[in-house]
Amino acid sequence: MLARVFVNGRYGLSNRVSSGAARLGVAGQTQERSSTTEASLKRTPLYDFHRAQGGKMVEFAGWSMPVQYKDSHIASHLHTRQHCSIFDVSHMLQTKVYGKDRVKFIESLIVGDIAELKDNQGTLSLFTNTKGGIMDDLIVTKTDQEYLYVVSNAGCADKDSAHMQAKLQEFKAAGHDVDLEYMEESLIALQGPSMARVLQEGVCDDLSKLSFMTSVLTPVFGVQGCRVTRCGYTGEDGVEISVPCESVVALTERLLVNSEVKLAGLGARDSLRLEAGLCLYGNDIDETTTPVEASLVWTIGKRRRQARDFPGADIIVPQIKAKTQRKRVGLISRGPPVRQHTPILSPDGRIIGEVTSGCPSPCLKQNVAMGYVEMSFSKVGTPIQVEVRKKMTPAVVSKMPFVPTNYYTGC
Repeated sequence: MLARVFVNGRYGLSNRVSSGAARLGVAGQTQERSSTTEASLKRTPLYDFHRAQGGKMVEFAGWSMPVQYKDSHIASHLHTRQHCSIFDVSHMLQTKVYGKDRVKFIESLIVGDIAELKDNQGTLSLFTNTKGGIMDDLIVTKTDQEYLYVVSNAGCADKDSAHMQAKLQEFKAAGHDVDLEYMEESLIALQGPSMARVLQEGVCDDLSKLSFMTSVLTPVFGVQGCRVTRCGYTGEDGVEISVPCESVVALTERLLVNSEVKLAGLGARDSLRLEAGLCLYGNDIDETTTPVEASLVWTIGKRRRQARDFPGADIIVPQIKAKTQRKRVGLISRGPPVRQHTPILSPDGRIIGEVTSGCPSPCLKQNVAMGYVEMSFSKVGTPIQVEVRKKMTPAVVSKMPFVPTNYYTGC
């Protein structure tokens, strides 16, 4: 059993909130810390299972996580696009927000309109600071169980929990009814076009009625206490299943009985999300970027824009109509792979920006990347250059996602 701590009247996990983040680079490359030993890394309940299945373990956000298994990174990537794969995402921070003032509380921290959500509907949102910078991205689900279900990044667990905790104390001091619970459940993602066919056998609910960004509490292959949310980080149809720790190995093994399903690691997860045009916190967005610069204006609720009642609103809202100096864009190139920190240059050789994520696309057979460029170079189709190994390589600004997404929006 994992250690638990008492947090403002509710229980939460002490080892979910831990030391700072290492980042996953591109296509499975990790920025490992020499000072961090395997013994000091946190382990998910699937750790021993990963090792037994041939998982190559690396450090990620202070956790020991599989970057790939016996199959190559590219094979896992393509299997996910064509069939479906299981990803262990138990390192993510899962939080429940209770109390009659829970919506007001979470909206005091993020840009999204949670009040307008239907029961069991979720949305991607952003923690922002008073300067308009992005502190983290997260998914907030408004459940019908009198709590909000929040999933945020492992690499920001310390920061996010401290941020929520400070606001919690402020709300309680003002007499508001709100409480937090840091959850101990594991989290696995089943992603790919055959997901629904695989999972339907193990749930009573009709998955054709569970559309993108909606959620349901349901037993899964006999495992009680699971929350299934139709979302993911690959661009494919998929779900994330929050499951009791003591049952996650058995559930994973049961899913793998189906020949459509294979295990996949951080390497495939990174290239899949990049093809889908999805941001990695710490690479593509951070506290120096605003939602407008990051092309994430859609996360800001219309009511929230009008009320300007979220952190950094006085900086962010005016940017929506005015042009910012830079913008996150997609890039496509051929030749040597384009990696993080690669300089982006104008056709005449002037530096106009920098790549934040990049890799060879297994599906497109060319290099894809995203980065920030001066606004005048942000139009799709604009020719630019990238400097790779001290040589200039032609590139072009491209729309994202690079590979069409296949989110399930209903019958």
